[in-house]
Amino acid sequence: MNDLERLLRDASAPAPPPPAIDAAAAAAGLLDVAYATLDSPVGRLLVASTPRGLVRIAYLDSVTDEDAALTDLAARISPRVLAAPARVDEPRRELDEYFAGRLSAFSVPIDWRLTHGFGRRVLRATARIPFGELSTYKQVATAAGSPRGHRAAGNALGHNPIPIIVPCHRVLHTGGGLGGYTGGLARKRVLLEVESAGR
Repeated sequence: MNDLERLLRDASAPAPPPPAIDAAAAAAGLLDVAYATLDSPVGRLLVASTPRGLVRIAYLDSVTDEDAALTDLAARISPRVLAAPARVDEPRRELDEYFAGRLSAFSVPIDWRLTHGFGRRVLRATARIPFGELSTYKQVATAAGSPRGHRAAGNALGHNPIPIIVPCHRVLHTGGGLGGYTGGLARKRVLLEVESAGR
């Protein structure tokens, strides 16, 4: 084969497909927050990760909820936020397993940067509540170092950026009442039922 034939052959060969935009962005160091959505028994969820770990799970009741979550991530972490489902496969897989009753402990790493101070201590204490067990606002506040801070603990739980995996649904009032929940009490009941069935 001469040079001309080789050039003609190479020119007629199909071009390799362009790299996926998320892979190209990651390779260029331009992907700081990857996200995807997931349908679940508690509705549609937005799942977002950074190179450090899972940073956000948001309940999506409308398109504006998704826009608000993405805008918040862009403002608080980086404007380089991109839909990149492959980069959040592991947390989405674990959530699917959890809802199917086949997973009782999440293992995905957590990026805690959307939490601070006492609120972070409350959420870290909450993350240690075992599957199928319950705690109270007072117990969580005590574990976070402020036995009298149960109201502040409630506020921190109400702003939990990673519900379900940081299981604020396992925290109840001292008298056993459900208390509040970021995603609404109907979702809190569903999550407690999932765990009750999985014991």
